[in-house]
Amino acid sequence: MASQARGLQNFISDLRNAKSKEEEQNRVNKELANIRKKFTGGSGGGTKLNADGSNPSLSSYQRKKYVWKLVYIHVLGYEVDFGHPEVLALVRSGKYSEKQVGYVAMSLLLRGGDPAIGSVINTIRKDIAAAGAPSSAGKSSSGSGGDASDSAQSLALCSIANISGLEMIQALHVEVQHILVSKSSTPNVRKKAGLCLLRLVRTSPNLVAGREFAPHVAQLLQDRHLGVLTSTMSLLNGLAGQHPSDYETLIPYVVHILGMLVLKKACAREYLYYRTPSPWLQIKLLKFLQLYPHAISPEANGAGGPHKKSPKGGPPAQQNKAYVSQLRSVVSKILTETDVSDSINKSNADHAVLFEAVNLIVCWGPAGPVQLRDGAMKLLGKFISVREPNIRYLGLMTMARLAQLEGSADGVKKHQATVLVSLKDADISVRRRALDLLFVMCDTDNAERIVDELVAHLALADAAIREEMVLKIAILAEKYATDLRWYVDTVLKLISISGDHVS
Repeated sequence: MASQARGLQNFISDLRNAKSKEEEQNRVNKELANIRKKFTGGSGGGTKLNADGSNPSLSSYQRKKYVWKLVYIHVLGYEVDFGHPEVLALVRSGKYSEKQVGYVAMSLLLRGGDPAIGSVINTIRKDIAAAGAPSSAGKSSSGSGGDASDSAQSLALCSIANISGLEMIQALHVEVQHILVSKSSTPNVRKKAGLCLLRLVRTSPNLVAGREFAPHVAQLLQDRHLGVLTSTMSLLNGLAGQHPSDYETLIPYVVHILGMLVLKKACAREYLYYRTPSPWLQIKLLKFLQLYPHAISPEANGAGGPHKKSPKGGPPAQQNKAYVSQLRSVVSKILTETDVSDSINKSNADHAVLFEAVNLIVCWGPAGPVQLRDGAMKLLGKFISVREPNIRYLGLMTMARLAQLEGSADGVKKHQATVLVSLKDADISVRRRALDLLFVMCDTDNAERIVDELVAHLALADAAIREEMVLKIAILAEKYATDLRWYVDTVLKLISISGDHVS
């Protein structure tokens, strides 16, 4: 673009060199007036516009330059309410250089309800269907990349996702689904098609029939390209979040992928993040499994559907047992192999996966394996004592959820002293999580100790957290009081220290 749009570079330089907001605005207004004049053919009206409103006298270079200027002005926050015919003229162009500018500008300058969108839907449909064109058939099918038609498909899919108007959704959602499941689509296109469909589903929730679409998702989950799998899992989480029962049969596929990443470390080199196999995909897989808290049971209904890649190849009950055993092994390995690393980036990635695994254990509830709950509690006890505040915050929050499970009381009490120390942390968000955890772990055995510590800390507490502390102290004192004298003393102390918050 440096050699082709010198006028655009000069315009950007002028704006950057503006010494005041007023000077910048004057320069923008001057440029907008000039662009409007070029698009309309001048004040004399000597140039006859095309039927679509575009100016035929503009060269490709001029049209692209002026549209890029409009995009830049829009990005700066100024209103751009003209130029749509020229943008759509670029989208309709057969040249990739013009089509690229047109799609980028259309995604930013037009909205779904714009009347002009209807006139370009056929062009978008044609670009989406470009996968079957001879130009793409002659290319290598290695799966990594794209020619002009591949790029045009990607641009069209991105624009559909960004604009996402009801008219466009109704007209093009079938094509997007077809491109997603088509074997002729490249991995790059399937990735974008999956994310595009996710955006459409969020706008129109009843767009996809779950039971009919689930087999297509199952095919996508058998793709070896981790980028396609990551995109598919984003789509699947969005769909299953709306209708979980329709996608329960996909649990074995998800567990299989998770096992390949965690147990076998099967991951392309470009998807390794500080030696952790695709942590983003692992997180999406674990989040999906959290939608099915009863999946840990071998008798889970519907989860043992036909799975042709089952290692046993037996009946549904045997397949159930196979994936349940593999899932337990995966979660156990995540718990045992995750540790604090010297690299902040690796530590963040590993802990993100770990906390999702712990959340999965919490979702299983009392029906989950006791060994995994105990292992998670022990590991969280180590994390709530580290110096990194983010890890400590997540550790306290997750332990509070884990402590609410039946049979976890004794395990969480072992960390009571560490939690009380966190109550004095410099970060108020950590103090809030420590207060929540103390409230959850309190019972008749440790109530007096915890309440006395909270009352002692109340005098030093910030005003932002004091009201919450008073409320929880009052609840705990009343609920677990075994000595009336102690209860009265506690209430009197609350009134004397923070009477304004006592009702």
